[in-house]
Amino acid sequence: MTAHDNDFDPDDNFAHGFEASMDVDEDDTTEALVWQLLLLINPGDEDTALTQFAAYRDALAESGGDDDQPVWLLKDAIDWRSGFFVDADDRQSLVDSVTELAARWNLRIDWGVEDPTDDEFLAATDVPALMATAYDRLREYHYTLWTWNAADGADGDEVHAGWITLSRDDEAMQAVAAALGIELRAGSDAF
Repeated sequence: MTAHDNDFDPDDNFAHGFEASMDVDEDDTTEALVWQLLLLINPGDEDTALTQFAAYRDALAESGGDDDQPVWLLKDAIDWRSGFFVDADDRQSLVDSVTELAARWNLRIDWGVEDPTDDEFLAATDVPALMATAYDRLREYHYTLWTWNAADGADGDEVHAGWITLSRDDEAMQAVAAALGIELRAGSDAF
């Protein structure tokens, strides 16, 4: 018998679910991949992942079983709890939603000003710059802000969307997103 490199930890939901050289199994169902994604964006919070997975399944049933773009079915289930979805010019909502997401892990993002909701500050910046700031600040705490390409199905509106994961799960996040057909980038490189 050989010892495994990755010891099992039942409290560590998904941290070692993928090894650096491991690819996602192409036979995984969309539901299995969605579950993996939810575990990644809810580290240490399986209850929230379960609630969001149930909401995803309800949305899937309402759509008639069409899971070609599961991220759009997930969008409402994760918004403001595990993800964000804001208009391209809504700086205030981006600051508020990312601040709320970071607070889940008792993190405070230093936006570079005393009051990131100040109208003058917000007028002098844009959503991609704010996302880059949040990305840099979260990396200091070993978290990654991600953004996914929401331009494909947002009814023509310019929007920004994304979520936060542990930095150690970056490769797993990229593998799961690719398997789900989600065009994903680090928050420092917004769409």
